[in-house]
Amino acid sequence: MKISCPPAGTRRRTAAPVHRALRHPLATALLVVLSAADSAYADSPIRPLTPAPTAFQQECATCHMAFPPGLLPAASWQRLMGQLGKHFGTDASVDAATRDTLTRWLVANGGTSKRGREEPPQDRITRASWFGRKHHEVSPATWSRPAIKSPANCAACHPKAEEGDFDEHAIRIPR
Repeated sequence: MKISCPPAGTRRRTAAPVHRALRHPLATALLVVLSAADSAYADSPIRPLTPAPTAFQQECATCHMAFPPGLLPAASWQRLMGQLGKHFGTDASVDAATRDTLTRWLVANGGTSKRGREEPPQDRITRASWFGRKHHEVSPATWSRPAIKSPANCAACHPKAEEGDFDEHAIRIPR
């Protein structure tokens, strides 16, 4: 396929309005702000829309980090909460009222972003394709360090993980 260019000395009419707009200081500022907002959104904190029930910390954070609900979609949270008797090899059962409260909150605050909508194999956050892309450079030896123990221990490297903040600039990998 041959691509033809306009003759020398002529301007493309389709690009001219964009170039003229970018000469305006407000348009340039808006473009900078939108670009920054887009890149900031990529690693923005995954915070729930509503405060967590007290039982979330009491029940979920006693065995592992209380994972922000935005890391999994509503369907995954529903399955996980429906199988607490065999929660990844552990009996994590709670009374029905607590289970219902936690399920409603997790489902209501489940992931809706492109990454949060993915239903990973076995509903494991660490098996999600986005998790693999974000951690592709982490070696198996790093995951097995005593201070880390497994890929599911987000807080080992992400100091604000429980707040839903996984900012790449704040990562501290323990030795």
